[in-house]
Amino acid sequence: MCMCYFPCSPGPCCLQLLPVNATSSNGGDRCSDFRGPLKPEITITYIAVSAIFFNSGLSLKTEELTSALMHVKLHLFVQIFTLVFFPTAIWLFLQLLSITPINEWLLKGLQTVGCMPPPVSSAVILTKAVGGNEAAAIFNSAFGSFLGIVITPLLLLLFLGSSSSVPFTSIFSQLFMTVVVPLIIGQIVRRYIKDWLERKKPPFGAISSCVLLMIIYTTFCDTFANPNIDLDKFSLIIIVFIIFSVQLSFMFLTFLFSTRNNSGFTPADTVAIIFCSTHKSLTLGIPMLKIVFAGYEHLSLISVPLLIYHPAQILLGSLLVPTIKSWMVSRQKALKLTRQPKAPVKV
Repeated sequence: MCMCYFPCSPGPCCLQLLPVNATSSNGGDRCSDFRGPLKPEITITYIAVSAIFFNSGLSLKTEELTSALMHVKLHLFVQIFTLVFFPTAIWLFLQLLSITPINEWLLKGLQTVGCMPPPVSSAVILTKAVGGNEAAAIFNSAFGSFLGIVITPLLLLLFLGSSSSVPFTSIFSQLFMTVVVPLIIGQIVRRYIKDWLERKKPPFGAISSCVLLMIIYTTFCDTFANPNIDLDKFSLIIIVFIIFSVQLSFMFLTFLFSTRNNSGFTPADTVAIIFCSTHKSLTLGIPMLKIVFAGYEHLSLISVPLLIYHPAQILLGSLLVPTIKSWMVSRQKALKLTRQPKAPVKV
């Protein structure tokens, strides 16, 4: 089992997280009086995810969130791409890869990535960082997560086969408490401190990014401490390459579809579509895999591609933020110029 601990002494970043293997007794004895476990099953599953959506509720204008609910075409595009096109395309691709020497359980793990719903955090944070349609990103993240509770287990059973009783009620209630309730509370609090927020402009983006980093860290801690993981370097390197290639290809594909002249999407909508359609949920995905594939000897290997995909999507998204932002701003300016009435020609 892996534990995550606070450092013995405060560092320059106020909070530094260091992985400590619970079986390493010497290090634990030396610092036992100064550190304590982060309890990710509580701090991450409930507090961290709730903090992200409370943060979004505080920063998002109510009218923007209301208008996003009515953008049905955008929601359909994101959900169909994520839960229909994505897993089907991955399945077809894996039929070709099945004849290669790549570890078959890692390939099955790639299929599980394709079956996952949109994330409840990273797509929202990156959309906000670019300045895209954050309200649409929030709606699709929340709605896709609820939809994924039902559809993802069915997709996993369809493409990989397994049988398990999935506790839909408990997962629904957890999502409601960690996504919907914090968002509503954030919106209510915003009404009372709206003037202060507009005057002080708190760093909402930086706060969300720090929380997301904590989520990634604790997940890696828990999984790669598993002594039963047996990875060969060749398969792992190929899987990493495939993951980045798939992400880039699908981001480009969603960009092409959403920027067509008759698409009806704004540049800000396109930003939300790119991130929401191609990102996959780790916080929902790992518990879902543990439920559907309970007792599987190779569960750890199946989980590896999702564990790589999640930080990869954030890394890739973060690197592309300046480029996408530059495109969005220039595109918005160009559209604004084309909509301005032309001055009458003097004869």
